[in-house]
Amino acid sequence: MIDLKLLQKDFQDVSDKLARKGVSIELLNSLKKKSEELKAAKVAFETLQAAQNAMSKEFGIYKKEGKDVNELKARVDANKIKITEALETQRIEQEELESLAMSIPNIPDDDVPYGKDENDNVEIKKVLSPREFSFTPKEHWELAEKNGWIDFERGVKLATSRFSVSFGMGAKLERALINFMLSFNSKRGFEEVSVPSIVNRTALEGTGQLPKFEDDLYKIQDQELFLIPTAEVPVTNLFQDEILLPTQLPIKMTAYTSCFRKEAGAAGRDTRGMIRQHQFHKVELVCIAKPEDSDKIFEEMVQTASDLLSALELPHRLVTLCSGDLGFSAAKTVDLEVWLPGQNTYREISSVSNTREFQARRAKIRYKDENKNSFVHTLNGSSLAVGRTMVAIMENFQNEDGSIVIPKVLEPYIN
Repeated sequence: MIDLKLLQKDFQDVSDKLARKGVSIELLNSLKKKSEELKAAKVAFETLQAAQNAMSKEFGIYKKEGKDVNELKARVDANKIKITEALETQRIEQEELESLAMSIPNIPDDDVPYGKDENDNVEIKKVLSPREFSFTPKEHWELAEKNGWIDFERGVKLATSRFSVSFGMGAKLERALINFMLSFNSKRGFEEVSVPSIVNRTALEGTGQLPKFEDDLYKIQDQELFLIPTAEVPVTNLFQDEILLPTQLPIKMTAYTSCFRKEAGAAGRDTRGMIRQHQFHKVELVCIAKPEDSDKIFEEMVQTASDLLSALELPHRLVTLCSGDLGFSAAKTVDLEVWLPGQNTYREISSVSNTREFQARRAKIRYKDENKNSFVHTLNGSSLAVGRTMVAIMENFQNEDGSIVIPKVLEPYIN
């Protein structure tokens, strides 16, 4: 959640920055108006409370001087009723303001490039050169079916479209990638954690998936529980509503989970293959950090994901997302896009984001900062999306006859 005090202090600057992310001025004006209404409600309550305190002092004076207190008592009783009403008004205004604020995205960093969509993202650099083929490379779904690695039709039979089943070497490669990624991240100082695949509404509100993206989540019938869209949700919320010690930070974690998304906003996109499925596996990086350390850790997380791709010998590039393509909770994001020769293009395989204190404010994750409690910064990033990594391996390591070579670093994990 954005800092409402900052919005009140410099409404124009915050509005200008959020406008770059597509937030309408009408919504921001509504937020400002509600903020002013809450401020007025607080002043009204404090005024009544001050009057009550003053009248309480008068009681002592009246009794000391032997005056009749009946009229004063009547005023005190009437004021008590007004205080109760003012307190209720303040509570309602606070709830309405927080509810409205929950729909406002994070403020983008000053160095985030301005742009409307993914076409305005800025390339940072390319890592490794794409292989030159002496034949026309096939796309991953053709290679998967030819080698018997992935069966898309049986996935549909078991569930619906955009589900698949891995067989034989396909299943082994999937497992090998998960183990390799977790081992790689552990060696980089990220502690492995295992978390539930089902979370409550509070957890999803904490990381910003709710209330805005409820249509893209799988909800458990008749319960306020949801299948996770990413490990970022349960891992970040491990520290929900906690006050950490400075000596505990940074907390660097990595986790493997299955992820579930309806892909409600992606109708007609990537309908073939494994690029955009309803259930997929992913290894995630999450960090809880002091504000002064988050930029350094952000670069470290980007480098970890990039080095992982390099270890797999997969050409990729790093891209800074523009303001219009930035996610709801992110203040800054770098995408890693892997080269897919079958599609003759780069496709996203990892997205590393610094949310600053946006998620921490929603999830109430704080740390003891000298004589006060301050919000931590939270960061997250894919390291990596397992299905898309399989796609990249199939397309980059294919032979002319359709067979696929396994990257050397995975051989110990496949045995």
